Amino acid sequence: MYARLSSVMFPIAALLFAGAIFWGYQEHQEKNSILIKAENQYQRAFHDLNTHMDRLYDEMGETLAVAGNSQAMQRKGLVNIWRLTSQAQNEINQLPLAMLPFNNASKFLARINNFAYQTAVRDLTKQPLTDQELKMMKSLYTTAQSINSELGSVQEAVMKDHLRWMDVEIAMASENGPNDNMIIDGFKSMDKQMGEYPETEWGPTALSTDRMRSSKGLEGKEVTEDEIRNVAAQYLHANVAQKKISVEATGEKTELPTYSVTVEEAKHEAVQMDFTRKGGHLLWMMNSRVVKDRTINFDTARNKASQYLVRHKYMEMTPVTYDEYDHVAVFTFVRLIDGIRFYPDKLTVRVALDNGEVVGLQTSDHVFAPKLLTPGKPKVSKAEAQKVLNTNFRIEQHLLSVMENPMQQLVLCHEFIGKINNRKYRIFVNAETGIEEDVVEIPDSAKPIY
Repeated sequence: MYARLSSVMFPIAALLFAGAIFWGYQEHQEKNSILIKAENQYQRAFHDLNTHMDRLYDEMGETLAVAGNSQAMQRKGLVNIWRLTSQAQNEINQLPLAMLPFNNASKFLARINNFAYQTAVRDLTKQPLTDQELKMMKSLYTTAQSINSELGSVQEAVMKDHLRWMDVEIAMASENGPNDNMIIDGFKSMDKQMGEYPETEWGPTALSTDRMRSSKGLEGKEVTEDEIRNVAAQYLHANVAQKKISVEATGEKTELPTYSVTVEEAKHEAVQMDFTRKGGHLLWMMNSRVVKDRTINFDTARNKASQYLVRHKYMEMTPVTYDEYDHVAVFTFVRLIDGIRFYPDKLTVRVALDNGEVVGLQTSDHVFAPKLLTPGKPKVSKAEAQKVLNTNFRIEQHLLSVMENPMQQLVLCHEFIGKINNRKYRIFVNAETGIEEDVVEIPDSAKPIY
C-alpha cells in the first residue's frame, strides 16, 4: 500500500518541486528585468542631466557674450536657459535623490529658471537687463562651471567603475545610512556648493520669486492654546464654556507652526479652523454643515459677508467676484487702498443661503499679503492704456488696481473688465509703462461685482 502511495505521490511531489523551481526562476528573471529597466532609466536621466547642465553653462556664456543692445539675442539665450533648467529639474526628479539633502540644488535651479523666464517674457527694449542682473548672471556662470566640474567627476566615476544607481537607492534606504558611495558623495558636494552661493548676489528680481510663507513676517506674540480657544469662540459668537473646543499644536518643525481647532456643533457636524501660533491669525475656517435650500438673495448674502468681515476687524475690503454652489454663496474680497483694489490682499467668504450664516472663511492671502502704504499715481492715462487693448475687446468696466506680477513685484495697473470671443476677461495694463501685464479669464461661474 505504501509502495503504491509513494509511487503516486513521488511524481506529484517531483512535479510540484519542478514547478516551484520554474516559478522561482521566472520571478527572479522578472525581478532582474525590472531592476535593469530601473537602472537604465536612472542612467539615462543622469547622463541627460550632465548634457543639459553642460549646455546650460555654454548658453549662459553665449548670452553674456552678446552686446548689451542685442535684446533679441539676449531673449533667445534666456529662453534657452529657461528650457535647459526645466529639463535639468525634470531629470533630477527622476533620480533616487529624495532621501538626500538636495534642497539647495533644487532651489538654485528653480531660481535660475524663474529669473530666465521672467526676464525673457518682459520687453527688453523698454526694460533691458540691469547692471545688477548682468553681474548676477556672471556669478551664476562661474558657479555653473564648478557644478559641472563636480557632475563631470561623478559621471567619470560612474562610467569608469561601472557604478549602479540601484546601489545608491539601496544605500540611502539602509538603516545605517549611505557610506562611501561616490554618487551620493558627489551630489552632496554639489548641493553644498549651491547652498554656499551668496543670497545677496541674486538681487531683488530673483529673490522675489522665492518668497515663502513663514511666521517670521507675522505681527504679534506667540499665543497659547487657551488664547486660541477664546479667539475661535469669538469667530463663532459662542461661549467657550458652552462649546467643546479642542486645540492641537501642529507644524512643529515647519516655517509656520499652527494651531488646528475643532469645534463640535450638531451631530456629525463640526467647525474646523487653523490659526498661526505667532499672532493668533486665522488662516481658514470651515463649517461642515449641509445647506439644503435657499431663502436669501444675493444682496442679503453680500451684506452678511461684509458685516461679518467688519465685525472681525477685516476693514476696507470690497467684494470683487461672486460664485454659488450647493446653496452656498462664495464672495472674494480684496483690500481697497485710496479707492484702488489691492489684489494680493484678498480673502474668501462662504455664506449659507438658508439663513445667511458665514460657513467658511479663507484668509491666508490676507495674513501674508505684502505691505503697501500707497499705490501711487498712474503715469499712463486710461486713454493711453486702452490703446494697447484688442480692438474687439468690449470694455464693461475700468478701474485702477495693484496686482502682483510673476516676479512678486507690486504693479499699479489700469484694469479693464470686458468680453471678447464670448469670454470675459480682466486685462491689466501697467500704469507706468503702458504694457499689458496680465490677462485673466473670468469663469462663467464667477460673476464680477461692479
